[in-house]
Amino acid sequence: MSTGQWNLIESDPGVFTELIEKLHVEGVEVQELYSPLALTEHAPLYGVIFLFKYTDIDRSRQPLDGVYQSQLSTEAERSSDVFFARQMINNACATQAVLNILLNRDDVELGPELSSFKDFIRSFDSEMKGETMTNSELIRTVHNSFSSPNMFEDDRDRTDNDKSQDLFHFIGFIHRDGRIWELDGLRPEPIAHECCSSDTEFIQLLPAVLQRRMNHYPSGELQFSLLSVMKDRRLVYEEAGDYQSLQEELDLHDWLRL
Repeated sequence: MSTGQWNLIESDPGVFTELIEKLHVEGVEVQELYSPLALTEHAPLYGVIFLFKYTDIDRSRQPLDGVYQSQLSTEAERSSDVFFARQMINNACATQAVLNILLNRDDVELGPELSSFKDFIRSFDSEMKGETMTNSELIRTVHNSFSSPNMFEDDRDRTDNDKSQDLFHFIGFIHRDGRIWELDGLRPEPIAHECCSSDTEFIQLLPAVLQRRMNHYPSGELQFSLLSVMKDRRLVYEEAGDYQSLQEELDLHDWLRL
């Protein structure tokens, strides 16, 4: 059983970047994505977080698009090594979306704590992964360090009317093992989308996947937000020898920390 309260945290790229740093993950930052078509500007891209207003549409038993991993036609794809942890407690979906992305990347320096954690839960099923993640003192403490005094409301304390108006949810999209995957902690398993052979193709194909998802909601629905989880721009500019952009990025980070 899950223990310890998880508080609401702000949907802010700076918050997510600092949260990742506090978990001792190196070389990763989160930026707001104003259009799916702008993904090329965020390469190298590790994944995308989609924040949306959760409605009755999203409570369907089957995915809105794509198919569950267990419904794929080949045994190889059904047994694909996609890390997925279910959400087992309220208010955890933001951090869980971030971790479901990062723990699927073999090229991200997770740091000693998350590396050991990933190895420990690797063989668990999705519910046990989610339960263990929920009960991680490190992850919960870091998550709660970003909650503000007006964000202690628990989802269970909302009225039905409140829930219909302002219940939001975070999910992740990644590329792994030849597919685009949707990782929604409220679903029982990963959802498979288009075949995808590389991170470059992921950037090319993902906008259509995201647009299809948005098309399921009423016309004029603007309560979406996209966040890209990507390689730290400072490292990108340094490796490219673009020292002017590097200095601008360093100045921006200094200003944001004031």
